[in-house]
Amino acid sequence: QVQFVESGGGRVQPGGSLRLSCVVSGFPFSSTPMSWYRQAPGKEREFIASITSTGSSGVYADSVKGRFTISRDNAKNTVYLQMSSLKPEDTAVYYCWVEFLPNHWGQGTQVTVSS
Repeated sequence: QVQFVESGGGRVQPGGSLRLSCVVSGFPFSSTPMSWYRQAPGKEREFIASITSTGSSGVYADSVKGRFTISRDNAKNTVYLQMSSLKPEDTAVYYCWVEFLPNHWGQGTQVTVSS
């Protein structure tokens, strides 16, 4: 069974940082590109970042470019999202995602940015 377990969220002040993790099981993680999405209350789910299977390159939404960094550790079946210079508009539930199972979502991890 495919499983995503997201963690690392929390409450931070504007300008703060968080590192999110997603531990993956149930498919060949090391050969699969991975992505992060987020969803704020009352809004559609939004693409944040994606990374190649080897971690050689990443793609970012304009809203987070220059502030967030996606990475992965294939030995640990884990994809990360390092978030810095956080803004209140980054408040959302963050999810990891794989293209070949587009309707499969984990529980997500809540990020709240407020003063």
